Amino acid sequence: KWKSLYQTQRERKRLMRETCSKYKSNNRRIITPYHVSRIFVEDKYRVLYCEVPKAGCSNWKRVLMVLNGLASSTKDIQHNTVHYGNYLKRLDGFDHKGIYHRLNTYTKMLFIREPFEKLVSAFRDKFEHPNNYYHPVFGKAIISRYRVNATKEALRTGSGVQFKEFIQYLLDVHRPVGMDIHWDHVNRLCSPCLIDYDFVGKFESMEEDANFFLHLIGAPQNLTFPTFKDRHSNEERTTPKITQQYFAQLSPAQRQRSYDFYYMDYLMFNYSKP
Repeated sequence: KWKSLYQTQRERKRLMRETCSKYKSNNRRIITPYHVSRIFVEDKYRVLYCEVPKAGCSNWKRVLMVLNGLASSTKDIQHNTVHYGNYLKRLDGFDHKGIYHRLNTYTKMLFIREPFEKLVSAFRDKFEHPNNYYHPVFGKAIISRYRVNATKEALRTGSGVQFKEFIQYLLDVHRPVGMDIHWDHVNRLCSPCLIDYDFVGKFESMEEDANFFLHLIGAPQNLTFPTFKDRHSNEERTTPKITQQYFAQLSPAQRQRSYDFYYMDYLMFNYSKP
């Protein structure tokens, strides 16, 4: 079993490097704090984890907190503690020397997810539930720009954004509000063409990949990756079938453009075109 998992890792890294050398200019750019701003640091087991939202990141942060001795079990850590507690250090908080030392000596890993599924998961989380950041900031701007005859109420609250409107915003080169980490490309969040990751895990094989990674870094035997759903836990997880239902609301041209938007992620991480 380990053997096939090692093999999978070799394949994923090879594909990532090949895609990079084919599509990205080869001159090694300088790694700046911006490039490592999404990377969390765990100094005890020497782990660097690049956070990709909607690909198990809350539970990964829980695991890092346990490794770091900040909690005794992943079950004890609340959602808000994970995301707003600032218990974990980020790599861009270190000086130049500290950043390079960790990049050269720690185990660097990232976990990814099928791009459309990740997108639908983010949409459901941020726009289909009350949210006092995404509705006023993104919702209002999206509704006022893309909804014909929007009601005063919709314009006031920014609630009730439809998936089709969200996609219009995503594909608009003159976006009324900027990009957001929940739907940005992995390519941009984690700079895999600049940073040579040692481990590439997938959400689709999360349990197996995560526990293999914990085995590789020599984590305590009793620490396994938590499988609970972090938010809206009574709601079904976003599946390929649910993803399909959302994308069925789009025109073929919008579907194609959405695929083009995430093309590098599809290519680099070996996801087949939906």
